Parts: sequence; structure tokens; C-alpha cells
Amino acid sequence: MNSPLGWLLRLLGILPLPLLHGSGFLLGWLVSLFPNRHRRISLRNLQLCFPDLDDQQRERLLVKSLQETGKTFMETALMWTGSGRRLMSLVREVEGREYLDAALQRGKGVILAAPHLGCWELIGHYIAISAPITCLYKPPAGQGVEGVMRKGRMHLGVQLAPTDASGVKMMLGLLRRGEVAGILPDQDPLAGNGVFAPFFGIATNTMTLLPRLASKSGAEVLLSYAERLPWGRGYRMHFIPVRDGVAAQEIEDAVGVLNASVEEAIRQCPEQYQWIYKRFRTRPPGEPHRFY
Repeated sequence: MNSPLGWLLRLLGILPLPLLHGSGFLLGWLVSLFPNRHRRISLRNLQLCFPDLDDQQRERLLVKSLQETGKTFMETALMWTGSGRRLMSLVREVEGREYLDAALQRGKGVILAAPHLGCWELIGHYIAISAPITCLYKPPAGQGVEGVMRKGRMHLGVQLAPTDASGVKMMLGLLRRGEVAGILPDQDPLAGNGVFAPFFGIATNTMTLLPRLASKSGAEVLLSYAERLPWGRGYRMHFIPVRDGVAAQEIEDAVGVLNASVEEAIRQCPEQYQWIYKRFRTRPPGEPHRFY
């Protein structure tokens, strides 16, 4: 991390978490005040996913979600540069650790479905302390960012696998060795890599990779997220068994189970989900409506 970006992250990473989260809170609040791309996309997603909210309720949730997005942006410096001891000291509570331990003990591998909820960067570091973990990795669009991102995500032992055929083969092999595979299950996959299944009642292009890996490997599938605690106090880790059927032979049924499990988690702390992402950008064939 010898680039200007790397040095900036190192400097920001020295700051205490309450200051990072406080700065992110203010940044998100400022973004919420003026018309901009992040505000527009977030509002549209909230309109689609929470149609029962009135305008005032939706606006409050919008502002909170942008404030949490600001925290995501600021805490990344700490996640990519902090020592293992410091990051683990910020994990105040762990709910469902027994599911993770039991799955590891089975020896058939564990697939961690980690949606863009809370501090997803922390999950890999938390697992790497006690078990080998490899996460699927898609290079960022911005030039000069990839090297910093890779070093940041790998600095405590997490391994990365590319989102191509070689990466899929690598993930299947490590699962068969009883290791942990981390996958973000809520991205819009490329053509041919997804099928449509309900997500908040909307037909949503959903990855087939995770259910297929679960079916081929026999690995346990857990959903995981790191919930931010108020006032920068740290994080509450969650490990939740995904609903039965995520490895079903009918792939449409399997991805439906995956989406239902992700949706349940998001509803626990909806303000901490990354609503700035165009999750519903790809529409089913024949559907003329554009959401964004």
C-alpha cells in the first residue's frame, strides 16, 4: 500500500471507530440533502422493496441508509489496514457461532453467503483468525484501486479467487477440503450466470453459483453479516443457517431460497443494507419496464 490511496487508508485506519463512523454519518447526511445518483438509486430501491411505507417513513429510512453507507466508506480504511487484534476487539457479540463451529466440524466445507449488509469486509477477517477462507473477488472498475483492495482484503490471511472458471474450480476444491468459501450473494450476475427469483417480491436476477457449489460439494450454507452497533461501539456478528432447499436440484427453487434468506436478514436492519446498488437493473426477458 505504497500508493497515495494506500497511505490515505493507513492514516484513516489509525482513527478510532467512533470517529470513523461519526465522519461517515455526516458524509451520508450531506449526501442525503441534495439530488444525486446515490440518493436517487437508494430511494428507488426503497420504493420498490418497501411499498407499504409512507413518504415520511421512507425518507427517514433513506437518510439512515445513506448515513450507514457513509460509515461503510469510512470504516473500510480500518478493515483494510487494522491489525487482527484491533479488529477482533471490535467484535462485541457473536450470534450463531455454534452453527459455524458445527459446520466446520462436519468437515464438508462451509459456504458463507455475506450480503452487502453491515460491515461485510469484517467477516472474512473474523473467519481467517480460526479457519482458512477464500472469497470470490471481482476486480474494481477504478484504476489503481485493485492492488490496494487486494492487499487490504488479504492482509490478515483471507485468500481471493477470481470470478471466472478457475475461481469456481478453486472454490469447489477448497470446499471439498473442508474449508470456508465466502460469496456475496446479492450481486447482479452476468448473462448466463443467473436466473430470476423473487427478492422483496420482485423478479431479480440471482446468481446460480452458490446453490450449484452447495449441491456439488455438500457444504453447509450459512448467511453472515456484521451489524454495526450504535456510536461506533463495534459490531455484532451473525451466523444464520440458510433455509432448507438452497442446494435443491431445481435451480429456480434454490435461488428462491437464497433470496428469501438474504431478505430476512436485511429486514432485521434495513438501514444497513447497500441500497445504492442497482440490484434490479437486469429485467426478465420481455419486461419493458426499467427501474432506474
